Amino acid sequence: MSDPTRRRPPRPPAPRRRPRKDPVRVLAFEALRAVDERDAYANLVLPPLLRRARDAGELDARDAAFATELVYGTLRRQGTYDAVIAACVDRPLREVDPPVLDVLSLGAHQLLGTRTPPHAAVSASVDLARFVLSDGRAKFVNAVLRRIAAHDLDGWLARVAPPFEDDPVEHLSLVHAHPRWIVSALWDALGPRAGREEIEALLAADNERPEVTLVARPGRSTVEELLGPDGQQARPGHWSPYAARFTEGGEPGAVAAVREGRAGVQDEGSQLVALALANAPLAGGDARWLDGCAGPGGKAALLAALAAGRGAALVAAEKQQHRARLVARALAGNPGPYQVVTADGTRPAWRPGTFDRVLVDVPCTGLGALRRRPEARWRRRPEDLDGFAPLQRALLAEALDAARPGGVVGYATCSPHPAETRAVVEDVLRGPRSGGAEWIDARPLLPGVPELGEGPDVQLWPHRHGTDAMYLALLRRTG
Repeated sequence: MSDPTRRRPPRPPAPRRRPRKDPVRVLAFEALRAVDERDAYANLVLPPLLRRARDAGELDARDAAFATELVYGTLRRQGTYDAVIAACVDRPLREVDPPVLDVLSLGAHQLLGTRTPPHAAVSASVDLARFVLSDGRAKFVNAVLRRIAAHDLDGWLARVAPPFEDDPVEHLSLVHAHPRWIVSALWDALGPRAGREEIEALLAADNERPEVTLVARPGRSTVEELLGPDGQQARPGHWSPYAARFTEGGEPGAVAAVREGRAGVQDEGSQLVALALANAPLAGGDARWLDGCAGPGGKAALLAALAAGRGAALVAAEKQQHRARLVARALAGNPGPYQVVTADGTRPAWRPGTFDRVLVDVPCTGLGALRRRPEARWRRRPEDLDGFAPLQRALLAEALDAARPGGVVGYATCSPHPAETRAVVEDVLRGPRSGGAEWIDARPLLPGVPELGEGPDVQLWPHRHGTDAMYLALLRRTG
């Protein structure tokens, strides 16, 4: 008979089951890691990740939409979430491992920026940490997210953001998730009469998902074709006669004209810049056009189609060879003559006075496209303005030199910062390289577009026009 007082040896604890893979959150985590580790852009990283997951049968359309929201929403509000997380940890954020911080940020976005129930957001984030990190780090994630779940977004903003009356720029920076210097720069760019209501409208517009806008390339496609039967695919653009706006859930690749290159994806502000240059009054010949900074090819394709309709030819120049290939792909099948060249616009491969119309859409900080590249706001620094300045001035000076007397030059940039817009034009016009040039009032060349300012240049805005914040100055070569 066995001794009932004899104790059996304790069983060893069962090994903890590794959590099942959550394809949506793992994909979002991988995208954030690529953005952080490789300085990649989400709009380039995310599509192949989504394709791979769909091909593997891991995601349906709803899952893909949620993964996209997790990535873009987390990146947009990164600065705000960092402030909230910092209030919930016992160490400086720089001492938190970046992969752990990415999991925390994804969890914070689910708690504060989506309708995910708090218990589900915490539980899923902890499982994600266990799957991609370790059990020990998952415990840390659990503790921090439970603290974050104690308040909603408004409650946290009341704790981490100073009152507007005490520090308006810092308040807006945290409430609308923009770096402080960008808030200040955008407010200045809006002009001295812009008050709190307008700057908040602009910052809020930067945090909205932009509509996908298509362009019907003249002579190759029509807006009616893009709208599809009964307008089920898209709606007409606001301002450009060649624009169509996708409704919710529209997929550009599903449109035959886009697949065949007869139409493309192009923001309406970008379309307006090309149209204004093409329609600027011109005395004399109108046979030779130049796009001096053509990559990746959207404006060049529209200009080439417009030029073809007038019997003119476009030269599309791009310095980087891989971007020049993108330009060639965008222009393939254009009905009129064109040429794509790999050339540096500051060291032109053409003779002075060659062209009737010249466009230079210069490299810039991209502060006008923060809706599309939300991570850019956290990467840019004020000193980047100084880095772009010499190139922007050199490109405009060479563009003026490339135009014949009486020819028209368009200077464009996807930034509203005064240091990248009017200051560049004024400096070049005052300098010895201008060759003699005068302003053209660009406003009449954007018919129907409201609130274009006092001229002669034009600044578009997301909150006013629903476009990227494109800038355009038109100049006529006089000497």
